[in-house]
Amino acid sequence: MPVMAEIKSQGRKTAQGPGGRRRALAALAGLAMVPALSGFTFLERYLAPKASLWPRWSANDPASRARVDHEIWDRFLGAYVKERDGRYLFDYAAVSAPDRAQLKDYLARLSEVPVSRYHRREQFAFWVNLYNALTVDVVLAHYPLADIRDIDISPGLFDNGPWDAALITVEQVALSLNDIEHRILRPIWRDPRIHYLLNCASLGCPDLLPQAATAARSEAMRESAARRFVNHPRAMSRSDAGLVVSSIYVWFREDFGDDDQAVIDHLARYADAERRDLLKAGRIAGHRYDWSLNDFTDTGVPGEGNPPS
Repeated sequence: MPVMAEIKSQGRKTAQGPGGRRRALAALAGLAMVPALSGFTFLERYLAPKASLWPRWSANDPASRARVDHEIWDRFLGAYVKERDGRYLFDYAAVSAPDRAQLKDYLARLSEVPVSRYHRREQFAFWVNLYNALTVDVVLAHYPLADIRDIDISPGLFDNGPWDAALITVEQVALSLNDIEHRILRPIWRDPRIHYLLNCASLGCPDLLPQAATAARSEAMRESAARRFVNHPRAMSRSDAGLVVSSIYVWFREDFGDDDQAVIDHLARYADAERRDLLKAGRIAGHRYDWSLNDFTDTGVPGEGNPPS
């Protein structure tokens, strides 16, 4: 696996991981299960993107009462996020041309928001919605496809997927999905539940929810999204060797605690009684992730992720 050096793009340092580092992670995640104590897992943790603050985005105004209008995105999600077999999936094939134009308009409006002048709570909703809307937009631009990693638009010889490509400009600064997740959201809020609100268009990822984030409901959404994911087999299951968890808890373990026990404690906080029984194994024996597109429509394009849970 190549160990990627940090790359510089348009005069700014770009976080790694989904991208060059995610390419290595994705190859490893193609295994049905990776032993949690093996060198593979150590390498995956090493290659996973770290939370690294971009100080440019630390500014906020605690006195601000300004609000960002997410109504377009909220309606869009309500129309195209559909539930099946306990999962929220996105109906990419059904998106109409007018609604696609509305999504473009929404992103253009977000691009004009002076987000540094807003309250922290409003900023949180802004960044979460921006990340998810950009992800849907980039998938639609390349649809049909089986796997978001096939969208090979990131700069760099070893990069794949869309995560390191500059997709939008905010306050005259070009931003990638990696910037939003690993240089803004994770280091500023330091909340592991962020992972449950960001959707990478894969079945292994926490679901794209059918409503937009807002400052008023972001805390409730973090809690409900955590419970929804933890109580689905994607988050944890049991094998003969012991507990098998989502690769999210391996790649980003620093967000959940210092060791496997901290991850188990986090899972126990949100698991219902039945799922909590799985934690009695007492150790993490492996992890897995399904990269297949979170598509509601069967397009006939074969996927190549892990078998669905």
